[in-house]
Amino acid sequence: MPIPDNLTDLRADPVTAEWGDREVMLYALGIGMGEDPMDDDELAFVNEGWITERDPALRVVPTFASVATWHARPPAIDINRVMVVDAQRDITFHKPLPVSAKVTADSRWLGAWDKGDKGAILVRETKVTDEAGEDLFTLQGTTFARGDGNFGGPSSGQPETPKVPDRAPDQSIVIPTRPGQALLYRLSGDRNPLHSDPEFAARAGFKAPILHGMCTYGITCRAVLATFADWDETAIARHACRFSAPVYPGEIVTVDLWRDGKTIQFQASIKDRGVTCVTNGLTELR
Repeated sequence: MPIPDNLTDLRADPVTAEWGDREVMLYALGIGMGEDPMDDDELAFVNEGWITERDPALRVVPTFASVATWHARPPAIDINRVMVVDAQRDITFHKPLPVSAKVTADSRWLGAWDKGDKGAILVRETKVTDEAGEDLFTLQGTTFARGDGNFGGPSSGQPETPKVPDRAPDQSIVIPTRPGQALLYRLSGDRNPLHSDPEFAARAGFKAPILHGMCTYGITCRAVLATFADWDETAIARHACRFSAPVYPGEIVTVDLWRDGKTIQFQASIKDRGVTCVTNGLTELR
């Protein structure tokens, strides 16, 4: 069955979710934080600091929002799940994420775009509110359904962020990944076998299981925190990017960043393979 014409009319009931310090720390470990046990800046995201007094005792990586309400989705549609990959993520943080929370998430489809033989672009939105009913964050997720093109939808006009400037980056940071990183990151919610099962990955056209796009998304947030945000997670108001190539666990990610006032643009690459894995990166600081 093709992607339905009434996609944007399909609605799911709001769902609830909650998290605590365990989930917050597991996510930070999943995006590679804490590899150096003497790095105080990253330890603040993976260690409660019982002996070392700090305020807050535990910091929350803003992009934890990408997994905090993982099960909140608009109604499922009939697409080829084997050929599905994450294409883009754009999260606006209305206020800093707390270490623990109970929230309500309301999801809907924003639209679908037809890329012909290349596949289909599907965009969804999830609005998350806290127990007081106040907006916490709004997530916009884009899925590339590589086996579901030619359904007759529009071919252009999907939401996108701007390309990075045509000049040398203001800063670059190198972030290694570990061979088993996807196996740890998946414990934050995304159990897609594309990231853990070699046979499934081969069926999807990859030489090995790939790193989650959302893990790479978190890595780019680490890069912003380590540079222009000065490790202040409350400074980040929005974080968005497009995934342009897969990352294999164990590869080294180089993030190039450009700053213009409170706007940070970035892209990421795998130098050893000569590929750009993240494009159209955008962070807005408060």
